[in-house]
Formats: sequence, C-alpha cells, structure tokens
Amino acid sequence: MSRSPRLFVISGPSGAGKGTLVSRVREGRPDLGLTVSATTRKPRPGEVPDVSYHFLSEDEFSRLVEEGAFLEWDGHFERRYGTLWSEVNACLDEGRSVILEIDVNGGFNVKSAMPDAVLIFIAPPSLAILEERLRKRGSETDEQIAKRLSRVSMEMESSSRYDEVIVNDDLESAVDELAALIDRYETDERTHAHVRD
Repeated sequence: MSRSPRLFVISGPSGAGKGTLVSRVREGRPDLGLTVSATTRKPRPGEVPDVSYHFLSEDEFSRLVEEGAFLEWDGHFERRYGTLWSEVNACLDEGRSVILEIDVNGGFNVKSAMPDAVLIFIAPPSLAILEERLRKRGSETDEQIAKRLSRVSMEMESSSRYDEVIVNDDLESAVDELAALIDRYETDERTHAHVRD
C-alpha cells in the first residue's frame, strides 16, 4: 500500500500531552518528519538550540517574517513562535509526512496556506487533570499557569474546526489512535488531493 506524504498539525492545550504522543508515534514511525519551531523566548533548562527550538532574537524573527520565511507564526505570552517553510518542504520533498506541534491559531493559518493539511486536536480528559499536569512540569509560575488555563476554553471551542479530535485520557490508546489516523490519511486516496502543487 503506497503512502502519500501529508502535513499533520497537532494542537491542544499546554499539558494535554501533544509532545509525548508525537514522540511515541515517531518511535514506531521514524520516517515521520518533525519540524523545529522558531521562537523568541529564552531556552528552558535542558532545551537544545536548533533541536528543541530555533531560538531567535526579536530582530531575527522580524526579518524572517518580512522575507516570507514562515508557513505560520503567532505571538502570545509576550513571545513569538513560527514554523519555517524550509523545515516543512525539506520533509515533503523527501516524500515524508510532517508533523507540526502548534497552537490552534497556527493550525488555522496552516490550513489557509495548505488546505490539504490534516488538523488533529489533542484534548485533556478534564481541566483539573490538565492543571495537575502543568504543575507537575514545574517549569512555570502560578501566574503563567493561570494564563495558560485561561486560554483552554478558547482552544477547546476551536477543536470543532479540526479534522480529528483525540482525548488523551489513556496514553497507550491515544498513541494507537494517533498512529492509526496518520496511517489512514497517508494511505486513503479519498482523504487527500496533492499537498503541494
């Protein structure tokens, strides 16, 4: 069965488990491309430049915006984040599907630029569990967590505009569901036209 490379956008509230799910799926599918996002925020402990993120200055980021280098970009929490066209195209040109982990606004921007992109929303089982996951990470202040939680209702409402929704209440089941969705979209001719002209 042949596979056609697709662009998959994975979104959901911070703490919903997007990174863990993508990491687990890629263990079984190392051919899946994962882009490195650009950001103007400072690295957190343990993050590696150009592996975790492309850490850019405000001036560098602005220059790339002016040059049209971003498939999508957005600013929130006083920082900017974006996906470089070069990262996406490098994978698609190799015949590999690509996974983007970005917020819902970025997801909609990608869909506008590439209508054949597949938007998959990862939802937490509940707000209480989401808050517990955020606090366990220990990487943000109470104020930052409160800001993130205030965005959750908006993000959850936006999930109705996504192609697929996975509730991450059981990690193994959610991993299997995400892997199956990716496989279905890559192999089912009815789910896609050409990703790129």
